[in-house]
Order: sequence, then C-alpha cells, then structure tokens
Amino acid sequence: MLAKAKASPERCSVNCFDDCSLPQAQTVARKSREIDEPIARMGRLVHYRRGAEIFGEGQPAEYIYRVVSGAVRTSRILNNSRRQICQFYLPGDYFGLEAQNEQPTSAFAVNDTQILVTNRHMIAKLTYRRRDLTQQLMEIANKETKHLQDQILLLTKTAEERIAWFLLQMSQRTDSANLVNLPMPRQDIADHLGLTIETVSRTLKQLARTGWIKQLSSRRIQLVKLDALTRLVS
Repeated sequence: MLAKAKASPERCSVNCFDDCSLPQAQTVARKSREIDEPIARMGRLVHYRRGAEIFGEGQPAEYIYRVVSGAVRTSRILNNSRRQICQFYLPGDYFGLEAQNEQPTSAFAVNDTQILVTNRHMIAKLTYRRRDLTQQLMEIANKETKHLQDQILLLTKTAEERIAWFLLQMSQRTDSANLVNLPMPRQDIADHLGLTIETVSRTLKQLARTGWIKQLSSRRIQLVKLDALTRLVS
C-alpha cells in the first residue's frame, strides 16, 4: 500500500521560497486577484469575525496587513483604564508597519473583515531589489504620519469640530461625497475623538438641527452642507 503523500507547503507569490506562518483566524480564503499591489500580492487572505483580535499590544510585529473588506480599529488602554482608539482602517488601508519589534497597539475587527496578511521578513528580504516595494512602504509610512498629525490637531478642536472632521474624513475615505456609512458604533467614535458617547450623540443632533447633516440611521449620515462642515473644520 502506497503511503499517503504529504501536501507541499504553500509558497509566497513572489517565489522567495519562505514558508510564512499566519496568525490564527476563523477561516482562510483565496487571495483576491483584483488587488494588484506589491505587498498585497505576497499576502494571504484571512477572514476575521467581528470583534476578533488581529494582534495584541506588546506582541511581536511580524506582519503587515491590508484591509480588503470590513474595518479594523487599533487601540490601547491608558493609565486611567480608558480605551483610546488610535485609528480606523478601511478597505485599501495598510496597517502594522511599525518601526519597533513589538506592536504598540492592539487591533480588532470592527465587523466581519477580510485582511491580506504579509510576512514582514519576506518583504525585508526583497526591498533592496524591488523598487516597487520600497515605494509602497514609503507611501504607507507617509499616510500613517498624516494620521498621527491629524490626531494631534484634534486635541485643539471643539467637540463640534472633531465630529465634523471625522464625518468629512469618512466621506473622503469611502469615496462618497455626501453619504457616510459608519462601520463602527458611536462608542468607538467617542474613544477615537477623545469624547464621551453622550457628547457624540448630542453633537450629531446639534449638527442635524442646524441642517448641516441628516441622520438617516445610527450608522448612515448624509452630509447636507459640505461647505459649512469644511469651514467649521478649517
């Protein structure tokens, strides 16, 4: 009787012949062929259920992640036990590109989310001879720097300005001129903007009363007066 052949280990798509271990997740699906980006092409598509932890604060920073569908939040717990949400990542966004060897935050799936996961060591081996990889890494780093600058500026703004800024940012990131579909609950928004959930709800009602926005539901908001919101933020 012939012995059953062992399955060959799966190799990465750029033929670097490294076996790449992946974090635990609910299911693993085929990588989308529609995504034609250097880092994404080397990754595998992993499906995370809503609320699942993608990585934890202090864990080794071994992977770079790209959101394909759904949404991700990164957060940390402050000394006063309050949660600070550092950033939301939507389809097309990369995260996990940290300068240090440990994750400074934790990452969770806001809803059912598909993510392309790429081994950082594999990328490092190819960067010196792949100009496209180097260029994409610089673009990701520049975007993260912009996010950090925006977070610092938010500290100087009123609650109304913070909410208006957040809605405008979400409309730009979801390619919708005046309709915002929020994947996250209001508590997440509050923890991201440094406000209480009561302040978020009250401010949204104020903006609706002025006619600047229209709340279609708890997660769908129409931006009625884009110019007014933009002037408020600036």
